[in-house]
Amino acid sequence: MTTDSEQKTISGSIPLGQKIAFGAGMLGNQLFPAALSIFMVVLVKGLGLSPILWGLLFFVPRLLDAITDPLMGFISDNTISRWGRRKPYVFIGGILSGVFFVLMWQVYPENGEIFNFWYFLFFSMVFYVGLTIFSVPYVAMGYEMSGEYHERTRLMAIAQWIGQWAWVIVPWFWVLIYDPSLFENAAEGARTLSFGVGLFCAFLTVIPAIYCATQDVDVTELKPINKDTLKQCFSDIYQSIKEVFRIPAFARICGATFFVFNAFNTVAGFSWFIIVYLMNGGDAGAAGTWPAWFGTLSALSTCFLVIPIVTAMSARLGKKTTFMICQSISLIGYVLFYWCFDPNQPWLMFVPLPLFAFGIGSLFTIMMSMTADICDLDELTNGVRREGVLGAIFWWMVKFGFAIAGLLSGLILSMVGFDESISAQPADVLEGLKLSYIIVPSIGTIIAIYIMRGYDLDEQKAGDVRNKLEVRKLG
Repeated sequence: MTTDSEQKTISGSIPLGQKIAFGAGMLGNQLFPAALSIFMVVLVKGLGLSPILWGLLFFVPRLLDAITDPLMGFISDNTISRWGRRKPYVFIGGILSGVFFVLMWQVYPENGEIFNFWYFLFFSMVFYVGLTIFSVPYVAMGYEMSGEYHERTRLMAIAQWIGQWAWVIVPWFWVLIYDPSLFENAAEGARTLSFGVGLFCAFLTVIPAIYCATQDVDVTELKPINKDTLKQCFSDIYQSIKEVFRIPAFARICGATFFVFNAFNTVAGFSWFIIVYLMNGGDAGAAGTWPAWFGTLSALSTCFLVIPIVTAMSARLGKKTTFMICQSISLIGYVLFYWCFDPNQPWLMFVPLPLFAFGIGSLFTIMMSMTADICDLDELTNGVRREGVLGAIFWWMVKFGFAIAGLLSGLILSMVGFDESISAQPADVLEGLKLSYIIVPSIGTIIAIYIMRGYDLDEQKAGDVRNKLEVRKLG
C-alpha cells in the first residue's frame, strides 16, 4: 500500500493501470452479490427453507447495514494513517468478507430448517459487516480518484465493465451446483463453490488497496475518533446525513437508484423459477444450461453493448439524458418478456436481453459518476469532503432496498401460490411469476425516470463547482 506521502490530489486523468486495479475491486464487489443471487436459491431448492424464511434472510442483515454503513463512511472519512483514509479498511474488509462468505455457506440439509436458518442468519450478518468495512471505503476511493467530469464516467465505465464479468461467470454455477456427477446435491455444491468464490474475492478486493492512488486531505479538518468523542461522532453522522439529503441532486439519484435496482432485484431470482418451472415443467436437469445462458448473455450485453454506448452517450448528451434514454430502452425489454418466455420456443427468451440490459447495465456507471460530482457540490456547500458518508448513504439505499427486494421476493412467491415441494406448478402460479417479472421492475423504472426529471447537476454546473473549489483552495 502506498503511503500518504506518495498520494496526491488527482484533478484530471487516471492512469489505465489504476483504473484496472479499481475495476478488480469492483469484480470482487460484484462477485459476492452475483454468487449470492445463485446460491440463495439453494436455500429453497436444496435446503427446503420456506419462502418467508428465505425472504427474512435477505431482509434482516440489511437492517444492520442501516447502522454500519453510515458509521463506516464517517470513520473512513476521518481516519488518519500512513496509508491514507481508505486503504486499510479496503484491505482488511476484503479479506474478512471472503472468509465469512465461505463460513456462511457451510450448511447441511440434515441439520434441519430452523438450525440452518439461524446459522445462515448469524454468519450472513458477520459477512455483511466485513463487506461494509471493504465496500464503503472502496466506493469512496473511486469518488476521489479524479476531479474531471467525464474522467469519472470513464473510471466507472471501466470498473463496471470489469465487474460485469461476475455476472457472466456466475450463472454457470447453476450448471455446476446441479450437476449430479460433481455434487451429491445442491447444498454440497454451494458449500464447495463458496471456497473458490470467497478466496478469489478476497484476492480481488485487496488489489485497489495496493495499487490505487487517492486524494490527500488536510488532516486538521478531520474529526478525531476515540472513546471520548464517540457521542459527538454519532451526532456528526446524523448531521451529515441531514446535510447531504438537503442536496436535491443527491436525493434524486438515491431515490432513482433505489427504485431501478431494487424493483429489478425483487424478481431477478424469478428467471430461474420461470425457466425451470414454466419452460421445463419443474425439472432443473431438463432446464440444463438455459438459466446459465440467460444470465451470461445478459451480462455480455452489458459489457459489449451497454457500457460502451453509455460512455459515449454520456460524453455527448450528458449523464441525466443518458440515464433517461437507457431506462426507457429497458422498459421495452421488460415488456417483450411476456411473449418471449415461451416453452415451445425457448430461444426467444434471449431476444429482449440487449434491451433489458440497458436498465441495470447503465445504472451504476452513471450514478457512481454522478455521486462523485455531488461530493464536490457537498464540499462547496458544506465545507467538508465526505466521500465515505455520501457513498455509504447511497449504497445503504441500495442494500436496504435489496433487503426489501428479498423480503418482497418471498412474499410474491407466496402470493402467487408457489409451492417449493412440487415440480409441476399450476398454470396460474406460472403466469403470476411471469407477470411479476415484467410488472415490478417496469413500475420501479418508471418511478425512477420521474424522479430524475429534476436532476440539474450537468457538466457546466459541475465545472463551475470545481472552479469555485480551486479558487477557495488557492485563497
